[in-house]
Amino acid sequence: MKNVLILFCLCCLILLNTNLVLAQRVFLPKKVKKTEFAAILDSANVSGAILVWDFYGATYYSNDFKHCKKGYLPASTFKIANSIIGLETGLIQDENTMFYWDGEPRKLDIWNQDLNFHDAFHASCVPCYQELARNIGADKMNEYLNKLNYGKMKVDSTNIDKFWLEGESRITQFEQVDFLQRFWDYDLGISDSTTNIMKQLMIIEQFEYETLRGKTGWVMRDGNNTGWFVGYHEDEEGVIFFATNIQPNEGFNMDKFAEVRKEITKKAIKLILNGPRNYYGPIE
Repeated sequence: MKNVLILFCLCCLILLNTNLVLAQRVFLPKKVKKTEFAAILDSANVSGAILVWDFYGATYYSNDFKHCKKGYLPASTFKIANSIIGLETGLIQDENTMFYWDGEPRKLDIWNQDLNFHDAFHASCVPCYQELARNIGADKMNEYLNKLNYGKMKVDSTNIDKFWLEGESRITQFEQVDFLQRFWDYDLGISDSTTNIMKQLMIIEQFEYETLRGKTGWVMRDGNNTGWFVGYHEDEEGVIFFATNIQPNEGFNMDKFAEVRKEITKKAIKLILNGPRNYYGPIE
């Protein structure tokens, strides 16, 4: 009888601990301010914020959580959502679906040719995705944006091919991370096939035990520049999601802006990966 009582108490403790873990995971994520992120931004001569969400550790890391709550145009990070909608509507079949050049010269030589879906995504081909958005149409675009719960996009027939580049559409870093987590977790209400195609498409770097997926974005309006890099990193220990949003400081060399978005984010990711990480473990 004594052994049965001890076993019962142990089971109760395990159940209580599991419930506490679930409560912390779902309701009480921690927010840790990382001064090291600020130093990374300063060393690159840019302002803004890096947001990292350690899913298994249920912890957000950032140098500026207030900045992470501000809404910005998503720019080319919207190509993730636009691609998903293209796949779900059947306008895109797979990574070999073609975007045909209309013959009009664009500012980037790589855009001045026929591109398949994979290459158009990685070349961040704006005219390709503008064509896709027009083919989707405003009504269907709004229907899917509501389904995906993607930021606060303002879409109608007059801006269907530019609402992510100009106008009143906005998304925050927290919203970017939330969207990516739901995507990773097959929780967007889309087909597994679409999710699997996108996961393969979004690979930026892949090694034996770790993979980096994501998309950059860059908005230039009224002399102001805003850069994005969003995505997630997976390894044997877990997954961390990130959303970097930056603006160049005075004297910044804009020739480096495209790459600096990735460079500073990778430094922040490495900092988290190499530091102490508080794991509750996967919850099935």
